[in-house]
Formats: sequence, C-alpha cells, structure tokens
Amino acid sequence: MRITIAAAGSRGDVAPYTGLGRELRRAGYDVVLAATDTFAPLAHDAGLEFRGLPADTRMRGGGSGGRELMRTAAAFVTELGQGFADVVDKGTDLLLLSTTTAPLGWHLTEAMGTPSLGVHLQPTAPTGDFPPVVTGSRSLGRLANRATGRFALRMADRVHEPAVAQLRRRLGLPPASPSETRRRQERANWPILYGFSTALVPRPSDWRPGLEVVGNWWPHHDPAERLPARLEDFLSAGPRPVLIGFGSMASGDGERLSEIAVRALRRAGLRGILQAGCAGLAADGDDVLTIGDVPHALLFPRLAAVVHHGGAGTSAAALRAGVPAVTVPVTADQPFWAGRLAALGAATAPIPFRSLTAERLAGALGQAVRKQAYSRAAARAACHLATENGARRTLEAVRRLTGG
Repeated sequence: MRITIAAAGSRGDVAPYTGLGRELRRAGYDVVLAATDTFAPLAHDAGLEFRGLPADTRMRGGGSGGRELMRTAAAFVTELGQGFADVVDKGTDLLLLSTTTAPLGWHLTEAMGTPSLGVHLQPTAPTGDFPPVVTGSRSLGRLANRATGRFALRMADRVHEPAVAQLRRRLGLPPASPSETRRRQERANWPILYGFSTALVPRPSDWRPGLEVVGNWWPHHDPAERLPARLEDFLSAGPRPVLIGFGSMASGDGERLSEIAVRALRRAGLRGILQAGCAGLAADGDDVLTIGDVPHALLFPRLAAVVHHGGAGTSAAALRAGVPAVTVPVTADQPFWAGRLAALGAATAPIPFRSLTAERLAGALGQAVRKQAYSRAAARAACHLATENGARRTLEAVRRLTGG
C-alpha cells in the first residue's frame, strides 16, 4: 500500500513528516514525501521516496505586514497548485495532507477517489478556546474566538481560490469554491490529526468529531548521528551554553541579529551558540560558536536555554528537551506558540521581533537561565511529551482508514 504525504512551506513545515513517514515505512507501507525540491535530502535520509512540488519556499524578511503576507501566500499557493496533480498517481492508496496542501489535496481526493487524511501542525479548526493561531492575538471571548476562527478560514479559502479553480479544471471537475468544498468536508467529518502536544494545546471540547490531537511528529535523524567534533568540544569547554537561532526567518538580517545576540550573551554572562539559519547568523570567539543545521534532539538537551522564533517544531523540541526558551516571534503562527510556551511557564514573555534589542534579550536570558521556575516548568512538559507518540497514533488511524 502506497501513502503519499504532501507538505509545503519552510523546513519546519516539512521536516516533521520525515519522522511520520519513517514510522509508516517501518510498518510496511511504501511512503512518498511530496515537497519542494529543497527538501529532497530530508526525504532520502529518512528512506522515503521523494516527489518535487513547484514553488519558492524562501521566506521574506522579518515582520511582514498582513497584506504582504497574504500576497506572498497567494503567489506561493498558485505556483504550488500548478504542479500539485503531478505528485499523485493511480498507485497512491492514501493521501496525507498538511495544513498548506489540504485545500488542494481535497480536489485530488474527489477526482481520483483516493482516501485522504489531514495531518496538520497547527490547530486550524475554529474554537471558543482561543482565536485563530495566525492572528497572534489574546483570547477575545468564546463567541468572538469562534467567529474570528471562521473568518480566518474564509481568508485562507480566498488565498487558495485561483489555484483551486485551475486545479479543478485540470482534473476535469466542475467548478466549486474552496469554502463549498470545506463545508462538504466538515459535514462528512473529514479526519484531521493534529501533530502537536496536548501540553501546549489540549483538544478543544467544541471541536467536531474527526479532529484529534495526537502528539508531535519528530523529524527523522539517523540514530548513529553525532554532533560535529567542533561543537562537542565547545559544549565540553565550559558551562551549558544558550542556542540562538531564527530558523527560516529573518533572511538578510544576519549582521544586525548577530551583533544583538553577541552583545546580549556577554551582557548576561553566558556562553552561546549561533545557528546560522536563513538569517545567516555568524560570530566566533572563546564564548561564542556558529553552527549550521544539527538535529534538535541531539543538541537541545545539552543547553541552558534556547532563543528561537516560536515555530511549532522548535517550540516542541525545546519542551521535549526540558529546556527553557526565550521566544522572538516573527510572523504567522509564531506568536501563538510563543504565548503558549510562556503560559506553561517554560518560556519568558515573548519579545516581538521588531522590538528585539540586546538589552531586552539579555534580560530575558538572565531570567530563563537563572530562575529555576522556567526549567522546572520545561521539565514537567518534557515528562508530558514523553507519554505521547504522534507517529504511532497516526499509524493506528491509517490502519483504521485503510483496513491495513
């Protein structure tokens, strides 16, 4: 039986599916990861077949405004939709769809009769418990939270509308708006599994049947992999350092951010590791080291704290390691996750990207590293995450859906 996982976006939007795909492959399924070409090595390292999706996933600079974000998203989705039908053939028995690809994948399900399952990294369904994650706002009250949640879905439908119309024409399907298709899926209780921890987002009681929070899907890494020798030497040379990185965010802002990071570390009296990422952070010295990509699972447990942009995957990885965080959210769902970490007590109050200064970062680092309440809260959350197995829960759902 062949399963195709379709995901698109930045590294954090794709990497978790390598761990999920690996679990499904161990269970005997043939697994294809469909994503943009940048992520072919991630799929191959996990032993998965890869198929390329078109689209430019390079993120714009930090703090994009709402309208610019909508324009960028619409251009990305339109490009994505042009080649989306090519990744699924008649040999596909089940389609697993991420938040970004679901509004396109639904139409492949309709055209080909291939069953599908949502595998989302963010809570997308409206609820009274909290406002939509993309707004980054505080709770507006139960009625307003649900209303803004439905409005956010309508905005997402507008972003997808041109790509959906094009795709349906290509598939020989009659016209149907994204919102009409969404209503059909909701009436049918189309199943969506959410790959995050109930420590951060308990399942809302007002969600419809078919929506389940299963726990994180962790990026695959080779169990034999070790940290680079230079990094091991730095870790062994003194007290636990702090990692500072912004993942796929803040492209082109590396010089300013590197200066802020080094000044903050020295002001707080801490050793630091800068993860270059798309921003291009760079600085070296006796007390600072610059690194590239390394598995979070290997590095994070060796740290005193993690400074990050509040992405879903990095937020979960810090909790899994039992390490406190300082969050600097940039855009999209990042303020939501940053707020959740702070509410747990496992992170300091978020520092908005536009407000980041060396002084503010140093102050937050001093709190995160030296106040034991933060590390205790992170350790409690780590114990909770250890009881969850998102990949195994998803495998069970796949077996129920396919009878396999």
